[in-house]
Amino acid sequence: MDSKRRLTLPKSLGPAKPGDVFEVSFDQEEGVVIFKRIPKKKNWLEVLKSCPVPMDDLPPRSREVFKPKL
Repeated sequence: MDSKRRLTLPKSLGPAKPGDVFEVSFDQEEGVVIFKRIPKKKNWLEVLKSCPVPMDDLPPRSREVFKPKL
């Protein structure tokens, strides 16, 4: 760890590229630091195409204002 509290890891531990984002946690019982790679955001069009329900089959949206039951 350097003076700016940055931790440098060897490349042999795992592939990483500039811009990769990690979630870091510390386990007090084990005394270990855990790094989990956070996946990059997916393209919204790819997510929409992989949706199991076609958009044409969705029910129409109601235009009525919500009225809670009292």
